[in-house]
Amino acid sequence: MDVEQGEALIETLRQRFAANMQRHPAVVWPVVEQKLRAAPAGLKSLFAMERTGGEPDVVGLDGAAGLDGAAGTIVFCDCAPESPTGRRSLCYDRAALDARKENKPAGSALDMAAAMGIEILTERQYRDLQAFGPFDRKTSSWIATPDSIRKLGGALFCDRRYDQVFVYHNGAESYYAARGFRGRLTL
Repeated sequence: MDVEQGEALIETLRQRFAANMQRHPAVVWPVVEQKLRAAPAGLKSLFAMERTGGEPDVVGLDGAAGLDGAAGTIVFCDCAPESPTGRRSLCYDRAALDARKENKPAGSALDMAAAMGIEILTERQYRDLQAFGPFDRKTSSWIATPDSIRKLGGALFCDRRYDQVFVYHNGAESYYAARGFRGRLTL
């Protein structure tokens, strides 16, 4: 990401922030912009989120209005209506990818999240995100899976159907054109 792309991203984030104040009513843009300019690695992660179709925005997943308690960290999350298009058709993690003998996907959700410098959402964070509007009405998103399930070969994903959030299981090696993952970043 060059300087011009960074400035364009900040402007995109500013416009999205202003258009979706219900996601962060107690946060003001100058505070967010200051955090962005002070965290080049975070801006690079947000660039990757945006480039893969995540439409990141400030949200309140960890506390009131996007602030994580006294630490004052700004929390960004993918807010695209459907699971980000550039992060679909991925199995869950590296172990699942390595276990596939044929028809391997291009990668795994956890590997891509790590490369982007973001975290995959937990079930609670996914449910909290749904308070801001209906997400994943036509797609689904991998979520962080407990080790006890992962050790048995499974992985969890969520979607929203019939105005409800559902949590499902699948083999971690599976991948689908309509399943991706949502991420979060704290600054």
